[in-house]
Amino acid sequence: MHTDLVAALDIGGTKIAGALVDGHGRILLRAQRATPAQEDGDTVMRAVEDVIRELTGSPFWGRARAVGIGSAGPVDASAGTVSPVNVPGWRGYPLVERVRAATGGLPVELIGDGVAITAAEHWQGAARGHDNALCMVVSTGVGGGLVLGGRLHPGPTGNAGHIGHISVDLDGDPCPCGSRGCVERIASGPNIARRALEDGWRPGPEGDTSAAAVAAAARAGDPVAVASFERAAQALAAGIAATATLVEIDIAVIGGGVAGAGDLLFAPLRKALTDYATLSFVQRLTVAPALMGTDAGLVGAAAAALTRGTDATAAGV
Repeated sequence: MHTDLVAALDIGGTKIAGALVDGHGRILLRAQRATPAQEDGDTVMRAVEDVIRELTGSPFWGRARAVGIGSAGPVDASAGTVSPVNVPGWRGYPLVERVRAATGGLPVELIGDGVAITAAEHWQGAARGHDNALCMVVSTGVGGGLVLGGRLHPGPTGNAGHIGHISVDLDGDPCPCGSRGCVERIASGPNIARRALEDGWRPGPEGDTSAAAVAAAARAGDPVAVASFERAAQALAAGIAATATLVEIDIAVIGGGVAGAGDLLFAPLRKALTDYATLSFVQRLTVAPALMGTDAGLVGAAAAALTRGTDATAAGV
């Protein structure tokens, strides 16, 4: 069985990446296209099919047994459809059916991108060896996924663990999702920058208003920039503690661009966790930076495909 491969697709608003991946998580071949995110659904699908065509043209393709897809969400694994917020041409789009057709009828496993990254971190990254883990991506949005009882827990539709839309501020700002005070509305990169600007932070002469620019200002000691990261850390801590209290995770792994701020985020986050994760069974909860980097989506999509049915033990996911 070790000679079998799976195809993996990582679909986001910026790029569509594809790979052939072996049972050890090694990427043997890659393909990539820009996502024509503002075009109609079939144009976006053509970019996916271009990526698949590169994979099917490989001499390795004959060993591919299944396809794993990690997609920006929401996804609906039970229906095989995707409706990524940042790809408006896809609403209830039948991605599984289209990918199955483009790959000659291979079985297809669809999960959300946060769940895919969780699968990768559990298989080969910072959550390896942990049976109960939350993995989060904090970047333009805040996503996540769960490992419970040693197994990936995508939930019926593939969206379980979507911590970005836990409300941590009852009277907080309205979130585009329709709720209020969501983790994402406080802790995502754009919202860290928004809060800093609203509170009086001003960018340098080049006008960079990204979260990275706020992080640079915080490192230089700007109190408003520091406070914006501390507020984000507090929101993340409240969401992580709620999750840990609910399902008894023992590690929270955090990746994504905002996690690149390092101690600016992790130091106040660990401190805030002591305020929120107070019950005896969550006090030992640890927080760690993600290790898998930009290949996490592909490796996690491959893990999901490898764990279909009887292959569950092969991937150790």
